[in-house]
Amino acid sequence: MKIGILGGGQLGRMLLQAAFNYPVELHVLDPDPQAPCAAATPYFKTGSLQDEATVYAFGKQVEVLTIEIENVNVAALKRLQAEGVKVYPQPHVIETIQDKRLQKQFFVQHQIPTAPFVLIDHPSDLHKHANFLPAFMKVGKGGYDGRGVLPLHSPADFAQAFQAPSLLEKAADIHKEISVIVARNEAGEVRAFPPVEMVFDPQLNLVDYLLSPAQLTEEQAAEAQSIACRLIEALDMVGILAVEMFLNRDGSLWVNEVAPRPHNSGHHTIEANYTSQYEQHLRAITNMPLGCTDSRCAAAMVNLLGEAGHYGAVYYRGLKRALARKGVYVHLYGKAETKPGRKMGHVTLIDDDPDSLQANIRYIKEVLKVESRAAVSGNPQE
Repeated sequence: MKIGILGGGQLGRMLLQAAFNYPVELHVLDPDPQAPCAAATPYFKTGSLQDEATVYAFGKQVEVLTIEIENVNVAALKRLQAEGVKVYPQPHVIETIQDKRLQKQFFVQHQIPTAPFVLIDHPSDLHKHANFLPAFMKVGKGGYDGRGVLPLHSPADFAQAFQAPSLLEKAADIHKEISVIVARNEAGEVRAFPPVEMVFDPQLNLVDYLLSPAQLTEEQAAEAQSIACRLIEALDMVGILAVEMFLNRDGSLWVNEVAPRPHNSGHHTIEANYTSQYEQHLRAITNMPLGCTDSRCAAAMVNLLGEAGHYGAVYYRGLKRALARKGVYVHLYGKAETKPGRKMGHVTLIDDDPDSLQANIRYIKEVLKVESRAAVSGNPQE
């Protein structure tokens, strides 16, 4: 079966790795000729993901078309779907999730718990909602990895407001941020992974590390999985969906945002679960039985981000020291150049002892650094 992936980043690379065990041929389209997928498949093509003609021509060569990034041309996907190409997730799902305004309205229409919000068509609208503060202004389209989110504490912050259609979301009283990965195949079978707990870098607004399973009560974990299952069924979606949620201090769960593709919060599943999120996505879009989502053991995942002040050809300082540690699995994404905050890889840590797991998280964060070749002296792998 010929499967096309729109996007050739690290998520596509790990999807390719999972596909090696199946009778499928994966083709990849990405605008960057040096994308992580470029060296991983002979069926890599360079081209724009936003150009309708390019996406359409690429999709006509495959039987199933999927994504590893949401910012793609939906008009081309609709044409392909109408002409018999299986597009998963479906174009209507991608279109809804591309726009946070539509996404939030969908949650309300389908009784999915989420933070109270108001739509902002123009920055001047903010003054009508001064009593809604503190809140977060989120741009409707184009935001990712913390970009396109602006905290508003008082009307004095309105001067920094986005000039594009946005939404104003009530600040949650967050106890923990969690994520549930859920999958659904063509036959309608649905399976959710155990919730994970995400700890964010306060400066970069990216996941610093995550813990699996999340430290929740059985009731909270079951409710989070139930919400994720209800959401993927409401979307009538085929594929894998990452559902990020707030666990508030009053015990309530609110869906924050969703991503209709493999996700940073599911990387640990490669080593820590019976089925990885990548294999599960392949099973879903090819209508195979979904795999067991149970955890094999407790785990953590640490993101490897480019160090501040480092640009250019990449060096991994401390790689040998990291690999010498028991239960450490290093995944590097094959990106030739680093810059501050860029996702360059991740490390999965396996350990059933919570104290030992936390010690290993601290160890990896201390010894393994993503630096630039020009700024490094000595052996970066020491």
